[in-house]
Amino acid sequence: MNTGTTVPDSYYERIDEHRYKPTAHAGGAWDPDELHFSPLGGLIVHAIERQLAPGADTGLVMARISYDILGRLALDECEIRVDIIRSGRTIELVEAVVLVADRPVVRARAWFLATVDTSAVAGGPDDRLTPPERLAPWAMSSVWPGGYIASLDVRPLAPPRPGRTKAWISTRHALVAGEPSSPLASYLALVDTANGIAVRQPPTDWIYPNVDLTVHLHRQPEGNWTGLDTTVTFGPTGQGLTSTVLHDINGPVGHAQQMLTVRPIPKQ
Repeated sequence: MNTGTTVPDSYYERIDEHRYKPTAHAGGAWDPDELHFSPLGGLIVHAIERQLAPGADTGLVMARISYDILGRLALDECEIRVDIIRSGRTIELVEAVVLVADRPVVRARAWFLATVDTSAVAGGPDDRLTPPERLAPWAMSSVWPGGYIASLDVRPLAPPRPGRTKAWISTRHALVAGEPSSPLASYLALVDTANGIAVRQPPTDWIYPNVDLTVHLHRQPEGNWTGLDTTVTFGPTGQGLTSTVLHDINGPVGHAQQMLTVRPIPKQ
């Protein structure tokens, strides 16, 4: 991908109704010539919202989205196809498939549920993160390469520890050039960062990419910051798990889980 010209202040540019071209800001952390999944996860939500109900209020909100990463995410243009698997007025299941070079690389399914006033019985853990404006930025690019990581404003509550970090993530970049994104799409475009903020082993010695990402939401996120209360666990046989309590500026909004494949990097 040619990055010699001026890079748009966005992660993607639209090509046509279903196709998008990534910018250098979408470059991956394991390989800068690949896509980082995080902005692609937000782009999938952006595509789902635009295709299903452009300009309409359906009364449904996304309560869960699960992404399966099927193969290498080349830093190349992609196509996103969206279909309704189960339609309904109160519950709906939507599937999105991302193709690069006509090959499926991500398959996502999202459950949409009806909104009902349940404020009288709302409750749950309410531990809040220290507000981001009271925290100092951390140069995450000191640990990870790639255009996506370099694009972030990362503010940990304390110095990151192996396998454990609480941090706020934000970005000044638009998801798609010239297009407004919903608060949900913008929020989810940062969630996959969780696997990189609490490194258990140096990425120069070990590789531990996630093969999926599942997000459950009990409340729709608000504001410009994605809060990650993240724990990373490695098992004894090559599998790992990144578990995150998700926050916005008002408190917890849900949970994210990422399954990892853990392998040592062969010594030269």
